[in-house]
Amino acid sequence: MKFLSLVLTLCLLLTCVVFAQETLSNDSIQKMVKGGLGDDVIISVIQHQPGQYDLSPEALIALKKQGVSDKVLEAMSTKNSAAASTPAPVVDRYEDLDIGVYRKVKDVWTPIATEPVNWKTGGLLKSIASEGIVKEDVNGRLQGHESPTKMNTPLEFLIKAPDGLEATDFQLVHLHVKSNAREFRTMTGGVFHSSGGSSRDAVSFQQTQVAKRTYKITLPNNLPAGDYAFLAPGLTAASAASTTGKAYTFHLVE
Repeated sequence: MKFLSLVLTLCLLLTCVVFAQETLSNDSIQKMVKGGLGDDVIISVIQHQPGQYDLSPEALIALKKQGVSDKVLEAMSTKNSAAASTPAPVVDRYEDLDIGVYRKVKDVWTPIATEPVNWKTGGLLKSIASEGIVKEDVNGRLQGHESPTKMNTPLEFLIKAPDGLEATDFQLVHLHVKSNAREFRTMTGGVFHSSGGSSRDAVSFQQTQVAKRTYKITLPNNLPAGDYAFLAPGLTAASAASTTGKAYTFHLVE
């Protein structure tokens, strides 16, 4: 009895070595049957090796004609059922996204094109929330009367932030059409995020983190139609004067 058990174990080990580099299939089972392996050995291999089997009526009839027993067919069916019920590994589908702002198009996160912003610092304002620190008022200007990115509600956005920053380090502003351009006014120094100060054309939003440095954005439900822009982080009084930056723009259709 011990000798028989040893033989079965050796057969199982040898069979696993032969099929270790492949996912078992109907052909694999037929080869083991033709090789003279017993049901117990074949079933053990099925249980311990990955497998994907065709169990359609035609395939089952073909296997029976090749001498595959009902016990082996049942083991194949059990293996298929177990594989189907195993949950897929969790994959960070946002990992390969570049830093920027994305919108959902047919269930695919699609990058929003950027437009250059011309900055110009203006008068000085005081922020109570910043303990009297003087903040410069900044005018932003974009060429053209409308963003090329058209969107309808519901609005779905995703922001991939740079290292050390969050989505709320971006600013969302409402743009106003002036001749063949769009303008907005904001303030440098992060006053938009202070409890006692606000940006003149800023629009508040909420973030929900879905992956590392990746956030889904929730906007107010009552946004009026028109042009908007997510401003990239890093606007400061020093960098804003007479320079250009980039904005992720979209036009909300009525």
